[in-house]
Amino acid sequence: MSKLKDDLLPFITHDEIKKLVRTLAKKIESDYDGKEITFVCPLRGSIHFCADLMREIELPQQVDFVHVQSIQKGGTVKIIKDISINIAGKHVLILEEIIDTGRTLKFLRDRLLASSPASLKIVTLLDKPARRELPIRADYIGRTIDDRFVVGYGMDSEELGRNYPDIYFLKN
Repeated sequence: MSKLKDDLLPFITHDEIKKLVRTLAKKIESDYDGKEITFVCPLRGSIHFCADLMREIELPQQVDFVHVQSIQKGGTVKIIKDISINIAGKHVLILEEIIDTGRTLKFLRDRLLASSPASLKIVTLLDKPARRELPIRADYIGRTIDDRFVVGYGMDSEELGRNYPDIYFLKN
């Protein structure tokens, strides 16, 4: 693991992440004042962001987890674990740590919309529009970033680095 850190440069500190999360939480609380919200957290990368955002939002809330995987050949998306709660009539927020190509997120959004939620919005800590392959946008964005590969705070490089509290980018 230390070998990975040797290839990384600091990008966003844990304190900066906390401020981004707090700002997103305040906006969501304002927009959903008095309503219960349901978070859908795509595994595995979004778990840190989901936990931190949930702690910052004081509205009644539920959470469920989904695991979808984009298969490079053909661009198809496969569901490994679907949500288990009924989201019909609920205010649903998909929580993403980063939006890259948008393929997996578009698939998930379309699938959840078929369950007739009262509303469905997307929250992302980081948005990387330069990599977007499909026209999908987040409703709440912590920070827009350039096309760089990032690691930490749930994001990984071959399953390494997810546990780093800060976000780094690769030197090369």
